[in-house]
Amino acid sequence: MTCPFCRLVGMIDSAVVFRSVARGEVLSKLRALLSCSVPEQRTMLYSDFVAALFEHGYDLGKHLLDAVCEDENRYIVMRSKLSEIPGSLEFCVKNELQSFSELSRISPDKLREWVGEEEFLPRFASTAFDFSLEYEKRVSNISKTGYGIYARHVMFRIDGEKIVPVHSPDTVSVNDLIGYETERGKVISNTEALVEGLPAANVLLCGDAGTGKSSTVKAVANMFASRGVRLVEVRKDQLWEIPQIMESLRDNPLRFIIFIDDLTFSGKEDDFGALKAILEGSASVRSSNAVIYATSNRRHLVRETFSDRQGDEVHINDTMQEMLSLSERFGLTVTYSKPGKELYLRIVRSLAESKGIIADAQLDIDAEAFALRKGGRSARAAEQFVDSLVSVGNREEYKW
Repeated sequence: MTCPFCRLVGMIDSAVVFRSVARGEVLSKLRALLSCSVPEQRTMLYSDFVAALFEHGYDLGKHLLDAVCEDENRYIVMRSKLSEIPGSLEFCVKNELQSFSELSRISPDKLREWVGEEEFLPRFASTAFDFSLEYEKRVSNISKTGYGIYARHVMFRIDGEKIVPVHSPDTVSVNDLIGYETERGKVISNTEALVEGLPAANVLLCGDAGTGKSSTVKAVANMFASRGVRLVEVRKDQLWEIPQIMESLRDNPLRFIIFIDDLTFSGKEDDFGALKAILEGSASVRSSNAVIYATSNRRHLVRETFSDRQGDEVHINDTMQEMLSLSERFGLTVTYSKPGKELYLRIVRSLAESKGIIADAQLDIDAEAFALRKGGRSARAAEQFVDSLVSVGNREEYKW
């Protein structure tokens, strides 16, 4: 008996542009099943296919659409650069999208009937899509959706020489942050300029520890994610890689925040010179779709000692000025100071209410006592105080 699905096998095998999708685990398992001529082997092959699909969801059509739209291939890269597309490439894309449309229309019931032993077989769904239409929608909005790993993730880090996604990113929202509205507004406005293609500044968020500098950067990245912003976190010992990172992102249709957290130098480190060159904007690192956002507990970024001031250089003052002027190379500096009593208690009350804790006069007294024990008021101290109440479950049982 002729296999009713042989045509689909040919479609999978002939994929060129979307070859990585066709060679993915789900379609590889499906191909193995559809090309099986031994009925006794089909039950296991069917289960292998469904198990692979269930790792990505329960709907074959939706999985294929996501995989195709997020696939990084020659065609999508050329479209994002507004390059002229060769006719042969357009032909391949058109045919392959039609093939994926047909694959999404596969009947799960007919497939199970062909396999046999229907009462034992697991079920799956498949939503039919017009892949040509859906893919064109995605491509026309590529500056917001991105492609490849940038379509699936918002935050990234550097691993070796590769940009890799953060699979459990901080999902903090701007609405979660309390206080510092003026400071945060400057960062938001600068990011808005980046998104709109206007000149955007490199930003230094400096000030006291625990005031929410890092949370601001991550919250702003999440805020603009749907408009095409991605965050790439770089450690201080990876600063020398930033030019290469920016070069790799230069032609990407998205916008990027290169995030350097808790930045401080001793003044004698090679990384100091690397960051200086980056901020001065040499031709090799300047990129219109990327900015640097750095946080530091020190306004001048340099940990200065008395021995640094004495030194053994003839023109020690010139050296010190060079070290201390690094922060001036950021186009925008936003200062986060320790909160006063009023702001600190406002943060505490808001966090407490969000956790179902009554904000009364006693809460203020306990919060102040907690801050005293922690060495001072801060947004972090406020969060730790409220978390401690939640973990205890009963304020009356809390022992200072």
